[in-house]
Amino acid sequence: MKSLVVEDEFTSRLVLQKLLGEYGEVHIASNGQEAVEAFHLSHKEGAPYNLIALDIMMPGMNGTEALRKIREIEEFLSIAPGEGVKIIMTTSLGDGKSIMASFKDQCDGYLVKPIEKVKLLKYLQEFQLM
Repeated sequence: MKSLVVEDEFTSRLVLQKLLGEYGEVHIASNGQEAVEAFHLSHKEGAPYNLIALDIMMPGMNGTEALRKIREIEEFLSIAPGEGVKIIMTTSLGDGKSIMASFKDQCDGYLVKPIEKVKLLKYLQEFQLM
């Protein structure tokens, strides 16, 4: 499994990197713009990501904007909805409005910080990534 952790906060990046590192290669981005660039580059190189853990609240391009752009790129590449990269929003926002908005924008999962390993692994199993 090849994953991308998109997180502006150092400790959260380390936690996710360690958790996901047990299951494959992990790359890091610190904001939404870097995430979109990494996603695009991975497709150009023919080695796309299987999973993106995407924080919502980040400076510059936030996670919501990055999610939309990634799904737009997939549409441009003729990747059918549900067939592209699995994206889990990782955020401190646990309110219903934020959760519903993320799923409307086509995220595949939603985890509220602090990230619990059991919940993350449940998603990896559900997505058949482990």
